[in-house]
Amino acid sequence: MNGSDLITDTASVTGAEPGPYSSWESIPWDKVEAHVSKLQTRIARATKDGRREEARKAQRMLVASFDAKLLAVRTVTTNKGGNTPGVDGRTWRTPKSKMGAALALGAKGYKAKPLRRVRIPKKGKEGETRPLGIPTMHDRAMQALYALALDPVAETTADGTSFGFRRGRSAQDASARLFSLLARKASPKYVLEGDIKGCFDHISHEWLLADVPMDKKVLAQFLRAGFMEQGEWHETDEGTPQGGIISPILANLALDGMERLLGERFTYTSRGTVYVAKEMKHLVNLVRYADDFVVTAKTPEVAAEARELIGAFLAERGLELSAEKTLVTHIDEGFDFLGWNFRKYDGKLLTKPSRKSVQSFVREMHRCILRESGDMSQEQLIYALTPKIRGFANYHRHVCAAETFSKIDHIMYAQLERWACRRHPRKHKGWVYLKYWVRKGGNKYVFGTEGHFLPHMAWQHIVRHPQIRASANPYLEPDYFAERKRPLRSLYANSFRMPVAKSR
Repeated sequence: MNGSDLITDTASVTGAEPGPYSSWESIPWDKVEAHVSKLQTRIARATKDGRREEARKAQRMLVASFDAKLLAVRTVTTNKGGNTPGVDGRTWRTPKSKMGAALALGAKGYKAKPLRRVRIPKKGKEGETRPLGIPTMHDRAMQALYALALDPVAETTADGTSFGFRRGRSAQDASARLFSLLARKASPKYVLEGDIKGCFDHISHEWLLADVPMDKKVLAQFLRAGFMEQGEWHETDEGTPQGGIISPILANLALDGMERLLGERFTYTSRGTVYVAKEMKHLVNLVRYADDFVVTAKTPEVAAEARELIGAFLAERGLELSAEKTLVTHIDEGFDFLGWNFRKYDGKLLTKPSRKSVQSFVREMHRCILRESGDMSQEQLIYALTPKIRGFANYHRHVCAAETFSKIDHIMYAQLERWACRRHPRKHKGWVYLKYWVRKGGNKYVFGTEGHFLPHMAWQHIVRHPQIRASANPYLEPDYFAERKRPLRSLYANSFRMPVAKSR
């Protein structure tokens, strides 16, 4: 069967019209992406200009586009969960199944299947698990398709200081923004540490169906599909499915508006249709990453008032703040946010890796080196540990982390020494050292051989992360993001390198 016969045969089964491409391998992805990008730009521009009907029309065009359906299938088959089936046990691994899946996508008669619920360990909390819902491949592709049409709207209407699950933004951008707000002498002295109880699990379906600009019938199918656990079906009457591709966008849409709410109360006052700065500055600013947020304030009373406003805002969406974890903190006492600790020492703000983050990483290294290494060779252990070391260093490389990196290197040296000595209980430490450690560059103690060695975390140089412009939109200003990406790449390219031995 040739490519054309394959598509015609698949179309006859699914009831869909054949696409313009003869086979999955022949798809010109650059043209497909360009076509979808053009429609997304149209959606974003219409949303920005307040032309809602035109935006809805462009959204309908996009979800009906065969190019968008191809992209949706490629998304779910190339990500980490591409080989993980849902309740129907199906995956799309062959070109034939992928093309057939794209032809089968569509809202007509669509009914979502229940999610397959599994429990995964909570990071940094041994023994605790969190539920993860796994949709079927078809449902994942439908979510990816509608996410392509919904994301331009979410980006255009988003709070400028929201950084989680957004294109071109990262946790490092949130950190850089928060540092700029708190570093000056006249900066706010208090922060409200926000903690939302089970955000993804409790968002109101009624609010989402009323306020999210997409096909309501399809959205209802996503939200109310239920889940299967231990052979039993359970109904879902609130929340978005954790593990769903569209869930982060829905959560952002529900939480966007907090910045505007605080701004209208504390920062601006209305004179007709014009907003002007208030004479009394309360130094209220919001920085949000997904459902984690921080609000700065001049006084604890202002922070408490901001908490009440946000509490009422969240209640409309079926959410609430945790009474125990939502705290008002003085900057001199410090607070943790996204794995970093922000604190002023004698008036100087320092951002460091949080104690909890460091402890979690050290426990992970202990588990990998001393519990799960088994009969690994030295080379295999190096291969397993290197990406973990680089990942931790890359995440924290923009803050004051040099001292932390050195401490972790010392702890890991002790762990590796135990690992090596345990393999040779009858040998003295000098023999073990000569077998497993080498001199590299300016380093006397490098675990490895001449060809394979474990990098030291202290080799990571500290590189400040530049702030992103709050109003930047990747669908309307792609050149800005492309230009920003180039210096970021060059900035970080050589930041992780071995010290060179000094010549005498």
